[in-house]
Amino acid sequence: MNYGTLYGVGVGPGAPDLMTLRAVETLKRAEVLALPRSSDYGASMAWKIIEPVIGKVPGQERLFLTFPMSKEPSRLRSAWDAAFSKIGEHLERGRSVAFATEGDPSLYSTFGYLQREAAQRWPGIRVEVVPGVSSIMAVPAITGTPLADGLERIAIIPANYGVDDLVATLNAFDTTILMKIGSEMPKVVAALERTGLIEKAVFVAKATMREQRIVRDVREVRSERGDCFAMVVVTRKERSGVLAGYVSPAAELAKVEA
Repeated sequence: MNYGTLYGVGVGPGAPDLMTLRAVETLKRAEVLALPRSSDYGASMAWKIIEPVIGKVPGQERLFLTFPMSKEPSRLRSAWDAAFSKIGEHLERGRSVAFATEGDPSLYSTFGYLQREAAQRWPGIRVEVVPGVSSIMAVPAITGTPLADGLERIAIIPANYGVDDLVATLNAFDTTILMKIGSEMPKVVAALERTGLIEKAVFVAKATMREQRIVRDVREVRSERGDCFAMVVVTRKERSGVLAGYVSPAAELAKVEA
């Protein structure tokens, strides 16, 4: 069977003008847009990002698909099967389908599950991934703190799956990124206080969106429930700029003055 092409398109962290040129071109060209949402009655954040840029393309079909925010495997499996079957109906007719996902398709994206199953559901199908700007890149851009330099190492944690090992992670890595905060914020703050890193953390919600919020004292949001667009970034900056054979201009000047 000659299937249509399946695209996984990253549409960025929220600001429409952070979509890549390739993403815009792919979305305009696709015959069907697959647009995820968290409930049957909710809006699609992906479409909210896309619409101001590409508008409504004549002849293009928009397929709103529900992917519930749940950890229950049976509920998720059922929703995925229903959504993937609807996508398959178009692919089997030879129509190209662009699955739009916030951020990047390869990072905590539902498209990852679809990509893995595509080869089994539709043997021989062509799958193309269009990378997007991740919130992991957007947050340091708006807070003005580089994620890593020199010898620094980074850990990325989906906090809503538990942070029991967070203290060990904070001690082992130079930068720790906590995504999908959920109800774990009190435990996150407690771990930061325990490690003495509370002043090294910043909380960002809805980065690059109109509702963007930055909180530099995370104790202020201790009792908040972070949604899927909330993130905490902890940057120790103890080994930043440590490069072999490199001496900073400030260090050279200090030697001269001494």
